[in-house]
Amino acid sequence: MKKHKVIWISVAVALFICALIAVLLSVHIRRGMYPQKYQEHVEKYAQEYQVDVNLVYAVIRTESGFDPNAVSEVGARGLLQLMEETFQWVQSKQPGDDGVTYDDMFDPETNIRYGTKLLSLLIEEFGDADAAIAAYHGGWGNVKAWLKDERYSPDGVHLETTPLKSTNHYIHKINQARRAYASLY
Repeated sequence: MKKHKVIWISVAVALFICALIAVLLSVHIRRGMYPQKYQEHVEKYAQEYQVDVNLVYAVIRTESGFDPNAVSEVGARGLLQLMEETFQWVQSKQPGDDGVTYDDMFDPETNIRYGTKLLSLLIEEFGDADAAIAAYHGGWGNVKAWLKDERYSPDGVHLETTPLKSTNHYIHKINQARRAYASLY
């Protein structure tokens, strides 16, 4: 009888250890899928511009896969994929940044600073994360129009959907990545 009890306890302990290892491996694998590259810069500018750090990581992951040299089909550059016109607009909101050029969007710190500032400006403008995310992807002017249209925004503040499948998909991807970052770190 004692021998069976020892065996059952040994089996239970072994199963517990296996389960613990599986959980730790799962977290390790998921963290590999949702890395925190450029952490020093992301945390610095997220704090400075009061943007959720998980949102910044989610946008970088979705936009460039953490490739600082990424260039989109339409010419957006760097980690947060900024277009030249958007870069210039954000630069106009950054006093004393006259020496920074669009070529600097390949520099991770500069790109993170500008992209995070853009997110901050959009969140400030729209007061809603999904609307800001939609504006990041689909354009500020489009979101202004969608918020006035009851088909997309019943209250004029929150977007329930947009007329663009790609923007709806983008909002979903960003929010999914944002939740993953929040749960992993």
